[in-house]
Amino acid sequence: MITRFAPSPTGRLHLGHAYSAALGRRLGTRWLLRIEDLDPGRARPEFVEGIREDLDWLGLAPDGEPIVQSQRTHLYAAALEGLKEMGLVYPCFCTRADIAASLTAPHGDAGSAYAGTCRALPDDPERRTSTPHSWRLDSAQAIARAGGVPGWREQDGSLHQGTPDMIGDAILARKDAPSSYHLACVVDDAESGVSLVVRGADLRPSTPVQRLLQTLLGLPEPTYLHHPLVTHEDGRRLAKRDEAPTLQAMREAGVDGRALVTALTMGNLPTGYRLGLP
Repeated sequence: MITRFAPSPTGRLHLGHAYSAALGRRLGTRWLLRIEDLDPGRARPEFVEGIREDLDWLGLAPDGEPIVQSQRTHLYAAALEGLKEMGLVYPCFCTRADIAASLTAPHGDAGSAYAGTCRALPDDPERRTSTPHSWRLDSAQAIARAGGVPGWREQDGSLHQGTPDMIGDAILARKDAPSSYHLACVVDDAESGVSLVVRGADLRPSTPVQRLLQTLLGLPEPTYLHHPLVTHEDGRRLAKRDEAPTLQAMREAGVDGRALVTALTMGNLPTGYRLGLP
């Protein structure tokens, strides 16, 4: 069973990351480390080093050299090109402000992540050359080609079925990044032979679009384990943006990292934390 830990170097790791890493390490006969550093505005080299320091302290050694997404952009470009050839993506010239305005307008679809403004635009190679743009999945065409929305299997054996409204016209490559999380994730999981994806329950909504991409690209289907999130005792989520207590701070306070991992794999969390609902 091949698992992976795939943090983004956009801040220091916290206890939730340690729980996910420890669980993946316990379940995987091979456990890989993947650095998801495709966000040029937030990824920082010092946070990559911080990930290494934290994993060393926890006693969690990956099998093999880390996989670094910024070094693999040619793989994502090839996958995107394949989807273009199938006619399943389209260029999107909308800004964040454009999208926000379309969703708040009286005629906008508040339940949709994107209103499809650019979906029906005629192809204009000159505009694509001169104007920054993203590439979006044409979800209706993609679902039709795949014969429906693929389901997925969780590690406990349960089967889950996606629906069209869970997909949306997801971004596959951004104006400022060569690939989105969705596309890079499925390409890397397949190329690395990942057979069990261990990640937090907050990423379960990503699974339908990733399963669709796997089907379209002819990639193998892994099993998934969407584990409960570590939260504060009062139920508040741990998040980098909320300055959640870091593993670095725990280390500097004298906590034994290896003992922490042992406790986490048994479901025992430090005082002040608990596992939220899956």
